[in-house]
Amino acid sequence: MDFSEGFKKVFLAGVGAIATTVETATDLIDTFVEKGELTVEQGKVLNEELKHNIKSKVKDHVTVNVVKEYGNVMNAVDSMSNEELEQLKEKIASREQEMQAQAEEKSEDNSKETVTEEMSSSNKESSSISEKPEQSVKDITHNTSSGNK
Repeated sequence: MDFSEGFKKVFLAGVGAIATTVETATDLIDTFVEKGELTVEQGKVLNEELKHNIKSKVKDHVTVNVVKEYGNVMNAVDSMSNEELEQLKEKIASREQEMQAQAEEKSEDNSKETVTEEMSSSNKESSSISEKPEQSVKDITHNTSSGNK
């Protein structure tokens, strides 16, 4: 029985060691997670500070000047291959179609405004006629009867 008692003690010691290892590992993992969360939060704060600093530095030290030089485009056409020239022609044709469509939209808008203005002015005229219906009828009958005589 001594052998089984010793075997039992070794077995229980192994189980105890595993339990202790699990507890310690759990504590370590919790500690690492906690430190990791703090590190992530600190990283976020640091990242925001860096973004702000970069934006302010860029505003203070960087100026952008846009210069459109069409003379260079004309010179560039001379050195283009046939394929590049075809692509340029397609691009120009596309841009012309866009501009034509915009011009048509504007003319349609203008014609709609004109029609609306004409309708509103004709409505005003018809309302002024309807304001004095008796006088209009008398004038019409007077004009027709005097024209027949």
